Amino acid sequence: MDRLQSMRVFQQVVDEGGFAAAARKMDLAPAVVTRLVSDLEEHLGVRLLQRTTRRLSLTQSGERYLERVRTILSEIDDADAMVQAETREMSGRVRVLAPPVAATHTLAPAIIGFQKLHPSVFVDVHVEDSPDPAVHDHDLAVLNSTVHIDPDVIARPVILSQAVFCAAPAYLGQHGEPRTPEDLLRHRCLRLRTPGVRLGPMRLLDPTQQDRLLELDVPAVMTANHTDTLLRATLEGGGISSQPIDLLAPLLKAGLLQRVLAPWITARLTLIAALPSRKYMPARTRAFMDYLIEHSRRTVEGLGLDMPQP
Repeated sequence: MDRLQSMRVFQQVVDEGGFAAAARKMDLAPAVVTRLVSDLEEHLGVRLLQRTTRRLSLTQSGERYLERVRTILSEIDDADAMVQAETREMSGRVRVLAPPVAATHTLAPAIIGFQKLHPSVFVDVHVEDSPDPAVHDHDLAVLNSTVHIDPDVIARPVILSQAVFCAAPAYLGQHGEPRTPEDLLRHRCLRLRTPGVRLGPMRLLDPTQQDRLLELDVPAVMTANHTDTLLRATLEGGGISSQPIDLLAPLLKAGLLQRVLAPWITARLTLIAALPSRKYMPARTRAFMDYLIEHSRRTVEGLGLDMPQP
C-alpha cells in the first residue's frame, strides 16, 4: 500500500465530500479511491469514515487522524516546493489582495518595476475594502494594520506613515497658508468620513512635543469615505485635506501639492504585507514582497520627509 497516496486520497475524500468527487478531482477511478481509503483503514485498524447512502462523515478517530494528515502532507508539499524553487525560473502567478488606495498608489507602481526585473511573473490583483480580508485566499495581502486578521497570519510592515495636511499651490495662492491649527477654522477643509461614524472633532498631534494633542471642531466643505476622492478634490484646489505622506510623496516632489501646518499630523499609519501562515512561500511571492517594501521606502527617499521606517 502506498501510504502517502492513501493519505492524500483520504484527505481529498473529506474535502470534496465524497468518493466520486474526490476521484474526479484526483483523476482516479472511483474504485481506486474506495480501495485506497479501505486499505488505509485496514492498516490503521480503525474506521475513519462513516458511510451511508446519503452522507459521509468522519469518525472521532478520523477527525484526529485528518488533523495530523493535513500537517504531514503540507510539510511534504512545502519541502518539495522548497527544493524545486532553488532551480526554478522566477515565474508564475502572485495573487495579491489590497484595498483601493493601496492598490492604486502602492501596488500598481511597484508591480511595474518588479515585472521589469521578472517579466515571467504575473501579478493578479484583487481590489477589495473589507473589514475581514480573505488573506488565506491570496499569496499576499497589503492591508492597513487596523484591519482584523487571523492571529496565525504572518505580517510584515511595508511602511510606517503619517497623515499630514496638504493643499494645492493654487488654493494657497488664493486663500493663504495656515500657520496654526486654529487657522483651519477659517479654511475650506476636506475630511475623510468613516462609514457609520459621526464626524467629530479633528485630532492633531505634534510629534516634536511628545505628540501633544489638540482637538478642533474643523468644519468640512466636503466629506467622503474614499481617500482618493478627497485627494483628487485637493489637487483641483478644493481645499486642505489630511493624507498619508507616502501617498503624497510623488505629488509633493512634482509640486502638485504642498504640505502645510508642519509638523502637525492627524494619525500614524502602518501598511502591512500579510501572508497565510506557512513555513514556505514561493520564491516569486517572497521576491515581490521584498521588492514592494523596498520600493515603498524609495518612494519617499530624498524628499526631506520625517518618515519613520519599519
